[in-house]
Amino acid sequence: MFSHLSDDIKSIIERDPAARNGFEVITCYPGFQAIMMHRWAHRCWVNQLKWLGRFISYLARIITGIEIHPGATIGRRVFIDHGFGVVIGETAVVGNDCTIYQGVTLGGTSLSSGAKRHPTLERGVIVGAGAQVLGAFTVGEYAKIGSNAVVVKPVPAGATAVGNPAHLVRKDVDGRSAQLFSAYGVTPNGDDPLSKALHGLINHAARQDEQLERMMVILKQAGLCCPSTPDGDKLDTLQLNKLVD
Repeated sequence: MFSHLSDDIKSIIERDPAARNGFEVITCYPGFQAIMMHRWAHRCWVNQLKWLGRFISYLARIITGIEIHPGATIGRRVFIDHGFGVVIGETAVVGNDCTIYQGVTLGGTSLSSGAKRHPTLERGVIVGAGAQVLGAFTVGEYAKIGSNAVVVKPVPAGATAVGNPAHLVRKDVDGRSAQLFSAYGVTPNGDDPLSKALHGLINHAARQDEQLERMMVILKQAGLCCPSTPDGDKLDTLQLNKLVD
C-alpha cells in the first residue's frame, strides 16, 4: 500500500511543476485524496459492503469535488489534476499512468444494469479538461483526448482526438512520441485533417482562378471574342486560410 502511495506522489510531482513536495501533494491535492478514498470505497464495494463504499464515495465528492463510483477500477499512478467536476462511472476502467483534468466525464450511455456501460482508458491516456468520454469502448494506450472533446467511439493507441463529435487529428505515431506527456491532451504540431482538407480546397480554387485568368488573356491575344461576364470578388486565400486556422 505504501509503495503505491509513494508511486502516486512521485507521478504527480513529475507531471505537475506546481507540486513542490510530497506533503503538499497529500494535504492539498484533491485528485490524490479522491483516489485514496476511492481505494477504500472500492475495497468495501468488492467485499459486498456496498452502502459503505457508496458512502465513502459520497464523502470524497463533498471533500474533493470529484465523484468516482466505488465500482470503478482505477490503476496505479493515476493523476487527476485540479479535478473539480470529474465524474467516473461504475464500470469505467482507468489504466496505469493516466492523467485526467477537471470537468471530465467517463460516462455510460446504456441503462442495462450489470453490463459494461463506461469507457476503458488504457495505460498512459490523457483526457483534457471538460472532455466527455461516453460509452463502453476502449481508448488505446497513450492516446490523448483534447479539452472539451466529446468521444463516443474507440480511439486507437497513440492517437489524438478532438472536437464534438471527436475526430482523430493524429494517429499511427511511433511508440516513443506517443508516450510523451502532453498537458491537457494538447499535441504540438498536431494537424487537424479537416483543417488540412479545407486549406487544400482553398489553395486549389486559387490555382484554378489563376489558370482561368491566364486562359482569358491568351484567348484575347489570339483575337477570339469571349462573352464578358460581370467581375466577381477575387478569392482572398490569405483571409480564408486564417479563418480555417
